[in-house]
Formats: sequence, C-alpha cells, structure tokens
Amino acid sequence: MDITVSGHQVDITSSLRDYALEKIGRVQRHFDHVITADVVLHVEKKRFNAEANIRAKGAVIHADAAADTMYAAIDLLVDKLDRQVLRHKEKVIGQHRPG
Repeated sequence: MDITVSGHQVDITSSLRDYALEKIGRVQRHFDHVITADVVLHVEKKRFNAEANIRAKGAVIHADAAADTMYAAIDLLVDKLDRQVLRHKEKVIGQHRPG
C-alpha cells in the first residue's frame, strides 16, 4: 500500500508523519485490497483537520475529522476509515457468496 502524507499550511514533522503512517497502516490489516492512501493534514484557526482518500478495488473511500490536536484528529480519522473499510469489505464479500 502506498501512503502519502502531506500538509496544507502546516509543517509535517517526522514524528507526525510516522504516527499517521502507523495509524493508517491499521486499515490495511482489515482489508488487503487497498491500493493507495492520501492523507492531508491542515489547520483552520485553532482546529486541526485530517482528511484521507483511500483507493481500493472498486471504491474510493473518503473521510475527514477535526479535533483540538493533530494527533487526536488522526485518531478520529482512522476510526472513521476503519469503519468504512469494514463496511466496504462486508459488502464485497456478501456479493460474491453464493445465495
């Protein structure tokens, strides 16, 4: 899986990048067909926002989250992505099972 972490009006430190890569890698444990993940971190006034687009076989999954710290925003983002990927996985598996 190819993960890209970028920042919009914010400097991405190595610790922040490593944290985001580690957390987004958690999504891959649930669904092996993830091709790429693009994560954008940005700040609006005093709110830290995190957005992600995950391209998987047959779907593009988008999620965004906002929090008081960047690490909390990444945690919320990964939780949302995890739920969406699991829902997509159940949908794909359910379509291919014989009825």
